[in-house]
Amino acid sequence: RKQGRRSGHVEGGVRSFDKTMHEEVNRIVADQLSQLLCAPTPVSRENLRRENVTEGVHVVGNSVVDALMQNVAVAEKRSRVLETLGLKPRGYVLLTFHRAENVDGKAKLAQALDAFEGVIEESGLPILFPIHPRTTRRLRELGLEERAAAIAELRRIAPTGYLDMLVLEKNAALVLTDSGGLQEESCFFRVPCVTLRENTERPETLSLGANVLAGTDPSRVREAVRRQMDVPRDWPNPFGDRTTGLRIAGVVDGFLR
Repeated sequence: RKQGRRSGHVEGGVRSFDKTMHEEVNRIVADQLSQLLCAPTPVSRENLRRENVTEGVHVVGNSVVDALMQNVAVAEKRSRVLETLGLKPRGYVLLTFHRAENVDGKAKLAQALDAFEGVIEESGLPILFPIHPRTTRRLRELGLEERAAAIAELRRIAPTGYLDMLVLEKNAALVLTDSGGLQEESCFFRVPCVTLRENTERPETLSLGANVLAGTDPSRVREAVRRQMDVPRDWPNPFGDRTTGLRIAGVVDGFLR
């Protein structure tokens, strides 16, 4: 910016309103310094307006939908992950869990394990857990490996590739996650989600009923699972129609002329 060079930000205006998250600070700085802002949704545009960023803002949808629509058919053709793991559609809960605030402290991680056990009891389904290396290390370092191993229906597997993960998401009965991307993807697939955080940068999923914030408190997580297992899977997709990349390209082309 100081050199007079123009810059743009895809996912402009995305906010969790939690400045302890490094990416949240990066988003705010990028939006203040950019002349071109591609906001995924009207909610994102309104976030920018409240921060007095109104010039160069375009609502374009979310490129995650482009990626999903381009790859889901390929994934279903190539992936054998359900057969390999002996899973049936809607016969399991899919879990991802890796954020520092959730796994770097013993009390919080132990609480999460209690919550996972409650999810299994409430849903009557096993949890499939492609476990992040960070979480694997913390279980060992914090002395919680035996506790995790004692939960018989918590099936920990190695991290999967993108195509396998799409198939696992699409066929899950429920998604449990502290990831931002899975909140969007499960919403697109119309698979109910419970987010293991106290905030989200995807509030559109909450307003649709596709997602619930539950933190890691076992009773809250269990109640959220009870609610989401019965939620109608008929919400609209708020993130675009596979034209986001083309829209961004068009906006950039006009910006550079």
